[in-house]
Amino acid sequence: MRKYLKLEKPQIIYAWDYVQWGGAQIYYLALIKEVKKEFTVKMVLPENSDEQLFEFIRALDVEYETVKTEADSQPANSLKRKLGRHLNKFKSESVLINHLQKFDLENSIVHIEYAPWQSLFSLMKLARKTRVFITAHNSLPNVSPWRKALWKVKLKTIEKFKNFYFFSSNEDSKNYFRQYFSPEFVEEKISVTYTSVNPLEIDEALAAEFHREELCKKYNIPADKFIILCVGQFIDRKGRWTFLDAAKTICEKNDDVAFVWISNSKPSAEDLQKANDYGLGNNFRLITSDQIGDRKNLFKVFRIADAYVLASFVEGLPISLLEAMALGIPSISTNINAIPEAVKNLETGILIEAGDDKKLAESILLLKSDEKLREKLSKSGRSWVLKNFDEREVAKIAIAAYKKSLAEK
Repeated sequence: MRKYLKLEKPQIIYAWDYVQWGGAQIYYLALIKEVKKEFTVKMVLPENSDEQLFEFIRALDVEYETVKTEADSQPANSLKRKLGRHLNKFKSESVLINHLQKFDLENSIVHIEYAPWQSLFSLMKLARKTRVFITAHNSLPNVSPWRKALWKVKLKTIEKFKNFYFFSSNEDSKNYFRQYFSPEFVEEKISVTYTSVNPLEIDEALAAEFHREELCKKYNIPADKFIILCVGQFIDRKGRWTFLDAAKTICEKNDDVAFVWISNSKPSAEDLQKANDYGLGNNFRLITSDQIGDRKNLFKVFRIADAYVLASFVEGLPISLLEAMALGIPSISTNINAIPEAVKNLETGILIEAGDDKKLAESILLLKSDEKLREKLSKSGRSWVLKNFDEREVAKIAIAAYKKSLAEK
């Protein structure tokens, strides 16, 4: 029989098994800042995770453990690749679930980055032993009717486990999943815990010493130009080619606009070559986040921007967009998923349709030429985000749901 160290406070374990990190991890880190005041926190992640992510975790002063596993998140374009990825998924989940069982799960909560439409059996195994929380950040892609029916069976199955709980990081996601769960489950077990910002951190960033020309020189960004910024993985669903198509359209007639993309993962040689083929020269700069360092430095680079652009095709509610708006940077994004919960067209930002590079180019040039509009969107965007997406308030909702799960028998 296993013996467990008695904890002074209930324990919450945050876990995932993939190394490519982004908004989901930032979401967890935001929760943990408040959660650790009332719970013992443990994090479990792959040992090959990015060092920058480990630095963020260490800065929170919480315990973490690593596992020798790594889920394959690369595209599968052949039957062999698909079979290989499924085998990898099975092995990776088995390693993580087995590792979690070394903890006192009966007296813990596991908040895990798994989805029941992909990892049903792993979640069922966990839910038999402990309270399990997951977070859905966006709706699911359009699929065939038979697959959608299969997903419904899976979600109807997992909702029968009394220890299973569901967070949505925006209202769009919650409303989408109503079709898969019973009304009772939606009402009792789904809480909206918004992707959010830390207002104190934002205010500190705005008050920090800032030298635009020095930063531009450091990162080889032309300081004398109207600078457009995007922060996020340099991948298709983030609208990278729409971003560059708009950049090319603008730069063919204007040499006073520069485009900067900060990616938290290194693009492939093929992607770099394709980006270079746009012929933007010094008017496009692709920077990886490890070149920048911690979040304080990242916020300084944010402040270089005259406008922020996120041309995504699929999103939840991206933290980078909220941070840009909170920092007072007039922002342009796409009319998809939860983005309109933050960006109200011509009120708190500008909305365009996904893939419309011509409209994106027009919107960028509109902001460039209209100082009053930039000022309006800067003030109203910042005010809206600080009022509606405060991570301290979001953490209260999560903590209440955690406590409720512990009280239920």
